[in-house]
Amino acid sequence: MPPPGAEHGSITARLSSRVTIYIEDNELGECFAAETRFVIEQNPDTVLAPDFAFISKERLPAKLPKGFLRIAPDIVLETRSPGDTKREVSLKVARWLQAGAKIVWVIDPETRTLTVHRSGMVPRILGLEDMLTGEEVLPGFTLPIRRLFRDAEG
Repeated sequence: MPPPGAEHGSITARLSSRVTIYIEDNELGECFAAETRFVIEQNPDTVLAPDFAFISKERLPAKLPKGFLRIAPDIVLETRSPGDTKREVSLKVARWLQAGAKIVWVIDPETRTLTVHRSGMVPRILGLEDMLTGEEVLPGFTLPIRRLFRDAEG
């Protein structure tokens, strides 16, 4: 599978940078960039690397390891790449939720949507006119979905 391209990286950076600033300003926890590995199952180990992740300060280990984290993030962001099938994305979301992630955000650049996944709930699809919130995990955080897609602003 080809690596993600410029569109993928740009959209991911727009959301992750705004979330990171909010988290830092409010001292809510720690953010992790793409390629950070999380062990979500053991024996055998299953390791996933989201495009962005957040762990609340209450759940952070006392000291961050130099290696993989052995904890599921509170929020996971996955930006769909052109080569990702719906089935692959759904499987990854299910794995994150089963591991204990509270919220999984999936950005689809092609449809210009962000889908909010929560365990035991129907996914919510947010379009250009909708507002993303951090719910109880990031209280007070909001971002218009339109801001993620540069060609949609105006």
